[in-house]
Amino acid sequence: MAYDVPEIAFGPAGIDLLEVLDLEPLDRDLFRTRLTFSEHWPLYGGQVVAQALLAAGKTVDPERLPHSLHCYFLRPGDSRKPVVFAVDRDRDGGSFSARRVVARQDGEVILNLASSFAQPDLTGADETAPVMPTVEPPGLTRVPARLISFAESLPTQNHPEHSHPTRFWLRCTADAPDDALLDAAVLAYQSDISSGQGSLASSAGRHQPTLDHAMWFHRRARVGEWVLSDLQSRSVSHGRGLYTGNLWTRDGRLVASLAQETLYRLPRG
Repeated sequence: MAYDVPEIAFGPAGIDLLEVLDLEPLDRDLFRTRLTFSEHWPLYGGQVVAQALLAAGKTVDPERLPHSLHCYFLRPGDSRKPVVFAVDRDRDGGSFSARRVVARQDGEVILNLASSFAQPDLTGADETAPVMPTVEPPGLTRVPARLISFAESLPTQNHPEHSHPTRFWLRCTADAPDDALLDAAVLAYQSDISSGQGSLASSAGRHQPTLDHAMWFHRRARVGEWVLSDLQSRSVSHGRGLYTGNLWTRDGRLVASLAQETLYRLPRG
């Protein structure tokens, strides 16, 4: 595959994803990242989403797991500075728990997130309407841009190579414990990478920072499993783009779905 990535886009060496996601409790419902590091780019959005989801999950009954999240990216973050997460416990009902999280750096809000948690119901129907696309299984691997403790394998793309792959296998290589909340956070971490607009010829050279991001967790995928991201462009207009995506395990389980809106602009000048 083409899709050359500049060396400065790769994650910092010698850092494990579990260190990045580790949060320090400061007070009731208040958390702060423990690890900072230097990057050329603004703070990776998927990292803040994953950390915010973990902060929310730490205030919920451990048997209740995230089934959806919705967030807005408001300002660029800086990986050299800690992020503080304040959690609001909106409601704990008989079946669901709702949480809101505000992420701040230097007192400024960089992201807000709403998430909902529920105890898995293993007695109901379990069906999937879409079918996993037919792609080659993971083969030759490479280190993906921006992601820490991940390997990537690119199958044949279903579009000309314009800017970003829209189908790719990812596997987290961190030695993670058996923790369903962490599994969901790792899926959220990887869900902000690449772009579903890569199938469009106009995507070449465009700035596409995330504006808002939504995700639904259908089934559990353990850290260490290969997960296929299949992204589809929906619309680009007025300087914004919308795409959706599905995340599949190798055995054809749909584990999560996402929708993301981004800026869609050519660089100034």
